[in-house]
Amino acid sequence: EHQLASLARELAPESHVISPRGDVSEGGALRFFRRTGEGVYDMADLAVRTAAMAGFMAAHRDRLKPSRVVAFGYSNGANILASVMFGGAGLVDDAILMHPLVPFAPPPNPALHQARVLITAGRHDPICPPRTSEALDQYFRSQGSETSLHWHDGGHELRPSEVEAARRFLGR
Repeated sequence: EHQLASLARELAPESHVISPRGDVSEGGALRFFRRTGEGVYDMADLAVRTAAMAGFMAAHRDRLKPSRVVAFGYSNGANILASVMFGGAGLVDDAILMHPLVPFAPPPNPALHQARVLITAGRHDPICPPRTSEALDQYFRSQGSETSLHWHDGGHELRPSEVEAARRFLGR
C-alpha cells in the first residue's frame, strides 16, 4: 500500500490519497486477488475481491465527497481497479492503469462513457503482452471512455515516461 502513495502525492499534491493494501499473499508479496498461475486468475476470488474493493472505494468516496475520483494502480493494482470499473460506474472519474493484464473479456458497461482512462504499457512486457493492453484500450473505447494508451520500449517496469504521461493526463 506504500509503493505508489508518494507518486500519487507527486501527481496530485492537493488530493486526499487513499492507498489500499492487498490481503492475498502470493510468495510473500501482497496482492489484491488470487491467481492460479502467471496471467491465470481465480475468477471466483476476483469477483469477491472486486466487490470488496468497490465497497472500500465507495465508502471513502461517500465519506470524503470529492469533486473527482482519480484512481491508479500498477500491475495487480491496475487489474483490480479495472475489474472494479467493469462492474460499476460512478466510483472512478479518471483511471491510470499502469501495466494492466486483463486476460478475459469484460462485460459491456455503457456507464463507462463518463470515464477517462490512461493505460501505460511496455512493448516488451513479458507479463502483460502488448495485445492485452491494446484489447483493454479497445474495450474502454467501445464503452465510450476517453482513452489514451502510452507505450515505452521496456518491459514490466515503471518508467519515467509513464509518470510524465500520467502528469499530462491529469493536467487535462
